[in-house]
Amino acid sequence: MSEETRHYADEVTAGPGGAMTEEVGVVTGDLTVVTTRLPDGRATVRVQYTGAEEWYTLTGSPADVPPDGLEALHLAVVRAVRQGGEAVVPGS
Repeated sequence: MSEETRHYADEVTAGPGGAMTEEVGVVTGDLTVVTTRLPDGRATVRVQYTGAEEWYTLTGSPADVPPDGLEALHLAVVRAVRQGGEAVVPGS
């Protein structure tokens, strides 16, 4: 994807121990993860139970976008959520 990309989204199954959110604590199961670039150069990472309406902020968000870009951040988040263990935004 191009540098113009403003967000990435993937559906994942959280690993044992799930992912930690600011609003409700740990979420588990099938999740949708969305990483969105903010105007200030950082990114927000939000998760929801796949198919639900409510979105939650992954702990550590907003985060700095690394030099290798938004896609790299998103892929790191997806890997962390798949691993579980109360996953947060990597590097936060």
